[in-house]
Amino acid sequence: MSAPDTTTKSQGERVGARTFGIVTLAILSSRILGLVREMALAYLFGGENKKWFDCFLTAFRMPNMLRDLFAEGALSTAFVTTFTKRAQTEGDESAWALASKVMTLAAVAMSIVSVLGIILAKPITMILAPGWIHETPEKIEFTLQLARIMYPFILMVSLAALVMGMLNAKKVFGMPAMASTFFNIFSMLGGGILGWWMDPHFGKSSLIGFAFGTLIGGLAQLCMQFPSLRRVGYRFKLDFDWNDSGVKKVLELMWPAVISGSVVQFNVMLNSVFASYLAVKDGPVTWLNYSFRLIQLPLGLFGVAVATITLPAMSRLAAEGITEGFKDTLARGLKLVFLMTLPSAVGMAFLAEPIISLIYERGKFTPEDTAMTALALRTYAWGLVFYSGIKVIQPAFYAIERRFVPLTVSAIAVAVSAILNSVSVFGLRLGHDYLALGTSASAFVNFTLLCVVMSRIAGGMHGRDLAVNFSKLLVSVIAMAVVCIVARQTVLASWHEHRFVFKCAALFGTIGAAAGVYFGVNALLKNEEVAEFKTILRRKLRRS
Repeated sequence: MSAPDTTTKSQGERVGARTFGIVTLAILSSRILGLVREMALAYLFGGENKKWFDCFLTAFRMPNMLRDLFAEGALSTAFVTTFTKRAQTEGDESAWALASKVMTLAAVAMSIVSVLGIILAKPITMILAPGWIHETPEKIEFTLQLARIMYPFILMVSLAALVMGMLNAKKVFGMPAMASTFFNIFSMLGGGILGWWMDPHFGKSSLIGFAFGTLIGGLAQLCMQFPSLRRVGYRFKLDFDWNDSGVKKVLELMWPAVISGSVVQFNVMLNSVFASYLAVKDGPVTWLNYSFRLIQLPLGLFGVAVATITLPAMSRLAAEGITEGFKDTLARGLKLVFLMTLPSAVGMAFLAEPIISLIYERGKFTPEDTAMTALALRTYAWGLVFYSGIKVIQPAFYAIERRFVPLTVSAIAVAVSAILNSVSVFGLRLGHDYLALGTSASAFVNFTLLCVVMSRIAGGMHGRDLAVNFSKLLVSVIAMAVVCIVARQTVLASWHEHRFVFKCAALFGTIGAAAGVYFGVNALLKNEEVAEFKTILRRKLRRS
């Protein structure tokens, strides 16, 4: 590896050491609480209730997909890029004025989207679950009722995404990353109280309370960021002057980002559509949802965290063109993502059943639900590295104003997913796990094409260094996989015969041993990213 200059290296270290730990811990809190929320819902709505929980998930699918796009995708990416450059070239006052214009525009536009969602809820629901129309029409009616309650959620989280973008651009990362923690807390508390009030036995009607809880959580996610925003100097005022060059630039960057950034979310939504045609009608949507929720834990911890801190840095560096500093920041981001998501993917693939059993299997969530969810988790897991890599590399194209590249690549990736899903469902009559596999294959195609194109545009992106790094990780993760396989044949065998305490000890012991082997082999192979990650952890622990 050719050593970068001192300035570039120090910039990379600052990006990692000062912010990666903060963002990772904040997102860890959010994802763990999100997992707790899912555990509670599985406890209440597993088993015979999963028929109606399928309806809840389908109703939430469209507003949640829009949430993923705006909160972690198009709006944040486009706004941070434009806001950062405006602040650099014209100063903070001009940047804050742009923020007010975009906030006003977003409030008006997303209010319209919310109203249209309520009005058009029936045709949208039929598009999302066409297989239910004739065979289970009662599910369509209940899904429609829930969807009309939840559509205003998109207004709240769109504004929350803009606030997050402003704070990130001002190098405030902790509170924005914590924002979805407040969503999980308030949506669960509000939904639980309202659900119990509507049905103390938590049957079908209580899901209406959880639908209202989603709105409560969205409002909390927005409002909890206001104090931080005020501290960095922003004062909102309505501004309808949308003929501003900055607003136009945000919109120019945003619309292709909406499409290209939606690939994973769109594929997940597509899975629900195809799942409605499966022979098993009640359960596949729920099983796919729970498995993808587990994938989102490392995806958020590492993919989103690294993307959050590298985007502002790349936007600042891109003002001078595609420099060595820009390429070094991108390469460091990818290497950090590979370091942490590759073992996560292998661990989830080999330990799927005990992980799901320990987390979800209680209350109305049955061993059958565990087995079916594990099938989906295994196939989703193989795409985790690529999902996370996309989160880092895709925003780089917007930073260098090559927005149509991700758009074109995304169209190809969606086509791959649609073709594979059609073949598996209508041609081969396979199960829901092959829908998850189609999503993973789509992510692989998306990430690979983005890397090839970026390498050509940038004249290389430290490809040899990345290849050497990935080779070391591959050797390490194979050693880790051996530990998981041995554990499955020994301490994790006869899983359902053991008590909960033994299960916890066996599973966490296996994970600890596998992680020790993984990082130990990396250390023996002198993987530089392990040393950098240790430095980040030491600095973070010293501050705690």
